[in-house]
Amino acid sequence: MTDLISIARSLVAPGKGLLAADESTHTAVKRLASYGIETSEEMRRQYRDLFLGTPGVEGYLSGVILYEETLGQKGDDQKLFPKSLIDRGIEPGIKVDQGTEPFPESSDELITSGLIGLPERLAAYAKTGTTFTKWRAVITIEGDTLPSAQAIHENARRLASYAKEVQAAGMVPILEPEVLLDGKHSRERAKEVIRETLSTLFTVLDEHAVDRSGVILKTAMALTGAASQKKDTPEEVAEATVEALMAAVPREVPGIVFLSGGQSPDEATENLAAIAKRAHEKGAPWPLTFSYARALQEEALSIWKGKAENVPAARAAFLERLKKVSAASRG
Repeated sequence: MTDLISIARSLVAPGKGLLAADESTHTAVKRLASYGIETSEEMRRQYRDLFLGTPGVEGYLSGVILYEETLGQKGDDQKLFPKSLIDRGIEPGIKVDQGTEPFPESSDELITSGLIGLPERLAAYAKTGTTFTKWRAVITIEGDTLPSAQAIHENARRLASYAKEVQAAGMVPILEPEVLLDGKHSRERAKEVIRETLSTLFTVLDEHAVDRSGVILKTAMALTGAASQKKDTPEEVAEATVEALMAAVPREVPGIVFLSGGQSPDEATENLAAIAKRAHEKGAPWPLTFSYARALQEEALSIWKGKAENVPAARAAFLERLKKVSAASRG
């Protein structure tokens, strides 16, 4: 029997966090194009290897969330990416949801699909060495009307069904109900929606008999909506975020990781540092760390530009950002 609690705890080890390298092919193509990089399967492999093959990442990464295509690709070291990570003491994980679709009861909201055929996919992933998985739901804020209670509940129900299947397959589920940064909402409104979403999620997890001590929560920070043009201070973000978490997340949860959700590398780093510090002051019962994609990759990609001769400088920038984010996670 896999020790889910040990795996979950290892993912939030002090000073370490997750690299979210689970961009779908479509998202990876868009991201590379934004840096003027022509894309192909080989270029996507090089993109993954730029980060996963950086020497020394094991000092800062406890795990990497991969995308299905990446499981079968090899790094420049000629090892399959999951094997290469395992050899360096980094847990390989896999995104298992299949994207979002409109919610029939509320056309402006989304629900996540992927439960059909999930047990079979999990069995196949486990054979590649993956030890944890991720499922993302998206929660939209619009004034006082959205999110609807129905959309929150349906996404929570699907997250719980997913978590139950993953634990049965001997892996740790990461639950990511992302409250989106888009919109004109206040930080206070974001805090309330995060609290309501997480309270609903943990109630539904209990109804599905999911073991709380074998899950990781991935959540957004409480931020003023991007369209409002208002900038929150790290201290304001920390206060609102920690309040929401303390009100909604059971103490048995082994750890919480934050998504960067469109923040710049500096914003994501500074806000994490303030949150970790505030959580410590408030006596929060769980370790807090990062599960970032763009906030870790942005600087390196702007240097790399798809050119082999730029790899050393790009990797140096990636490692430098990892050091800063690692320090931030310690508050």
